[in-house]
Amino acid sequence: MMIDERGMDKMKKIMLVFGTRPEAIKMCPLIHELESRKRFETVVCVTGQHREMLHQVLGAFHVKADYDLEIMQDSQTLFDLTRRILDSVKTVLEKEHPWIVLVHGDTSTAFVTALACFYMKIPVGHVEAGLRTYDIYSPFPEEFNRQAVGIISRYHFAPTDFAKRCLLKEGKKEETIYVTGNTVIDALKTTVQKDFTHPELEWAKAGRMVLLTAHRRENIGEPMENIFRAVCRVAEEYPDIRVVYPVHKNPSVRRIAERYFGQAERIHMMEPLDVMEFHNFLNHCYLILTDSGGIQEEASALGKPALVMRNTTERPEGLMAGTLKLAGTEEEEIYQNVKLLLENGDEYQKMCFAKNPYGNGDASQKIADILESAIK
Repeated sequence: MMIDERGMDKMKKIMLVFGTRPEAIKMCPLIHELESRKRFETVVCVTGQHREMLHQVLGAFHVKADYDLEIMQDSQTLFDLTRRILDSVKTVLEKEHPWIVLVHGDTSTAFVTALACFYMKIPVGHVEAGLRTYDIYSPFPEEFNRQAVGIISRYHFAPTDFAKRCLLKEGKKEETIYVTGNTVIDALKTTVQKDFTHPELEWAKAGRMVLLTAHRRENIGEPMENIFRAVCRVAEEYPDIRVVYPVHKNPSVRRIAERYFGQAERIHMMEPLDVMEFHNFLNHCYLILTDSGGIQEEASALGKPALVMRNTTERPEGLMAGTLKLAGTEEEEIYQNVKLLLENGDEYQKMCFAKNPYGNGDASQKIADILESAIK
């Protein structure tokens, strides 16, 4: 499918816009692949929706942003965030006039950038398209964001056949949908190291390491307190358990975490890990407890059982494959699910050896090939 017949003898300018740490992890391999192609000029624009964590990832992948919009402010609301991204991205788009803009996933950066492109009639390619819960408030605001980007996008790069089916059900034209796998698998091929060491991993060697991540906006408050109470019960009941928790920068999350884990002997809180460190922590852990999205894919690729502390997931492929299990946000349900995997070896092994549904690590190459084919 052709995007634009004009100027076919020139390099095509592709702009990639992203703003959060998870987006960066999944877009950096694609940036490198596009930069290796002679037909493309690549422009990287970051909004800074995550600040320090975003730049950690860029540094780890040796990616330099051409534009850094620095849109984050303290106590910023979704209204503020949307307005600032829209105004800032508009200026860059007017200057660069890209052939196509690639956005990723379900963030406010992805949604607002796609909206700006729609207003300016610039084609959008959606990387990691087709993830759905069909509950507009779960996760919030991500489910709305990704559905809205899907309406605008001309190219849908779906990570799985299931995601493709969701897009077809919504009426997207089949010739606009491409199943590529997930670019996070591309990233893992370069970040996981056999000889990786870290002081926290040395501490955790005394037992079984449980890697905890908890930060979702909709979980802050009672759901997060339920999660933390369940984790405390597990750590107290099983002397061999070592919980490692890289704590999100969100002050609300940190306050709750300190209240529950501040004096816990077998729960170590630490600053957020860079992408290289985090992927290697995933690779070394026994079990993952998470409310994240992308970690569900990384866990599946590494063969690590993951309990998802949410009531819905937009990644049902992992549930169907058996690598993931929804544990909800109620204390007792989380506790019982963890207990089962700690005590029942057969249940644990079933999750370890389930098939990874997210591809073989060549998603970036496939996306670049599709874009190249559009200009032949």
